[in-house]
Amino acid sequence: MNYVSIGDMAQAFQMRRHNVELQKHLGRLTEEMTTGVRADLAEAVSGDFKVLAGIDRSLKTLDAYKTATNEAALFTEAVQTALETAQDIATDLAPGLLMAATSTSTTLFDTAAGDARQKFHAVVSALNTGVADRFLLSGTATDRKPISGAQDVLDALALAVAGQVTASGVETAVAVWFDAPPGGGGYLDTVYDGAATALAPFQIGPGDEVTMDLTAADPDLRDLLKGMALGALVAEGALPGDATGRAYLAQRSGEAMIASGNQMAALRARVGTVEAHINDTATRNAAESSALEIARNALISADPYDTASALEAVQTQVETLYTLTARLSRLSLADFLR
Repeated sequence: MNYVSIGDMAQAFQMRRHNVELQKHLGRLTEEMTTGVRADLAEAVSGDFKVLAGIDRSLKTLDAYKTATNEAALFTEAVQTALETAQDIATDLAPGLLMAATSTSTTLFDTAAGDARQKFHAVVSALNTGVADRFLLSGTATDRKPISGAQDVLDALALAVAGQVTASGVETAVAVWFDAPPGGGGYLDTVYDGAATALAPFQIGPGDEVTMDLTAADPDLRDLLKGMALGALVAEGALPGDATGRAYLAQRSGEAMIASGNQMAALRARVGTVEAHINDTATRNAAESSALEIARNALISADPYDTASALEAVQTQVETLYTLTARLSRLSLADFLR
């Protein structure tokens, strides 16, 4: 019988090569067991990456829409909060003004008028709210406050009502100033610093967008400021010496605050509709993303049972190789001749 053998050095190289291959196989299986993903994606998709590339592209697109949706949700939530603050302030102010208008107490009247001026400043501050370095109600001019300032409004109104000697004259002058169109020298020209163009729509999904076009130039918000300004002007000294006229302005301001409740509720409902749309779209995008992730995992995931079995087999082979190497290293000519 003929025997074919290899030399000691060749055998050592062969053992080393087997060891390297087993270690590489062991590392690959360990990685697959840890990550749950096949190490050889080409083998997993049979060389056709078209489906996997399409899924990856869709996931990246949905991830971008998630960022846009979060931004839109933050923006609309901040707008809703600002409107809620303004509405609550107006609701709290109305009873005090109506009570003061019918009271004979000068102290009570002055306190209510001072409260109207303070709350007017608070409402303007709420409407000037910004989030993420953008003002909410400035349209496309998000880098500028929509209203230059509460005192700027009152100072401009003081000029507008100058020369008016009756309460109805003051009320009419205030209404004309707030309702004046662009170029009329009123609110839109003197204290509104936002843009005439509404904010661009938010792209929140494939072919889906929402529009938040509310600005501080909105007629409903101007009506709110108009009514509150009547009470604030009393504290600013409008109609000095005319107690009846000042009481009339306080009453009209309180009535305007009550009437503004429906207008503000309508505005908040408008914003709430946008918020609901954003929430629905975010939920839909998240569901689509989860479905794509499941499909992607089905393509490239490593079966845990098969991977564990293969890993156990490779470990056994490595142990066997180490045992053989140890035994071969103990061989010698003296042992062979015995």
